[in-house]
Amino acid sequence: MNIELHSIGIKDLIAGFQDDGESGVVGYGGRLNIRPAYQREFIYKDKQRDEVIRTVRKNFPLNTMYWVKAGDGYELMDGQQRTLSLCQYAAGNFSVDFGDGNPLGFQNLTADAREQFLNYALSVYLCDGTDSEKLDWFRIINIAGEKLTDQELRNAIYTGPWLADAKKWFSKTGCPAAGIGDKYLAGSPIRQDYLETTLGWISDGKIEAYMAAHQHDADADELWQYLQAVIDWTKRVFPAYRTTMKGLPWGDYYNAHKGKTFNSSQLEARIQKLLADDDVTAKKGIYAYLLTQDEKHLNIRAFTDSQKQTAYQQQKGKCPACQNTFEISQMEGDHVTPWSEGGKTELSNLQMLCRACNRRKGAK
Repeated sequence: MNIELHSIGIKDLIAGFQDDGESGVVGYGGRLNIRPAYQREFIYKDKQRDEVIRTVRKNFPLNTMYWVKAGDGYELMDGQQRTLSLCQYAAGNFSVDFGDGNPLGFQNLTADAREQFLNYALSVYLCDGTDSEKLDWFRIINIAGEKLTDQELRNAIYTGPWLADAKKWFSKTGCPAAGIGDKYLAGSPIRQDYLETTLGWISDGKIEAYMAAHQHDADADELWQYLQAVIDWTKRVFPAYRTTMKGLPWGDYYNAHKGKTFNSSQLEARIQKLLADDDVTAKKGIYAYLLTQDEKHLNIRAFTDSQKQTAYQQQKGKCPACQNTFEISQMEGDHVTPWSEGGKTELSNLQMLCRACNRRKGAK
């Protein structure tokens, strides 16, 4: 891998700057791709963005940037946030307060201040090598600073027409995936959370294998249609939306249960009952429980130590199932009438069983 340090002035960086939003951003006379497929969208806060400009105006050094050779030009490997801050300020997109309470845009600077800004020298490493070498270097320089997410790093590996199309559906502000799934998906589309979640569902967690297999596909239509199918199925089975539904693994539920028949009206009645049940401590687990009938998803409220101590004393340490006597540490609290049959987690419904008897009862 060949890595050379160059000094590049801001006036050269901003030459030919063109920002088409999330569709693409170029600079350096059109030779620098500022937002390649693996880069995150612009996430600097105003304070961070303004500090970049103040640093330049004070003639303090900015952190080194990294460009990687790509065809006849370069892709920006590290330093996108700083680069966009500089280009957008020079384009007059925002103003900065330099300490006197009077924010100034680039066009409001004095002639000598504008000249100083444009002549500021950036330290840029120009890198060239094989794809694997560039990826290794990309991982290394990403150790410091605001780290990329796992999916952003995957995007660096599996660039191609499939990824470009997938980002159109899943990774833009106001993207189609957000339009249909924002209430059900956790995270942010521009940090690749929607893309990562859907990939995890369709691939059963084998995201890298799926991306490798489809890297050179012309489009990501299969992935987009899959998410639509997941959301449509979810709305049919559970038509009454609640905020507890956001962030649940709906794709996993769809994969496992899409062939089954459910009565949505009956499910809704059970949801309302479970939401009102104080013994159900994991309300977000209600949907998984209704699909699987596995009570572990509900985290049924356990008997307190005080309740178990009282029941143990009332039983005089005797297990009602085997009639043997045990220390309290050898016994466990059990619902006389199971929760699934309407039994409550209260003293009147508590019996202390020895571990062996409780295990046998639980296995039935």
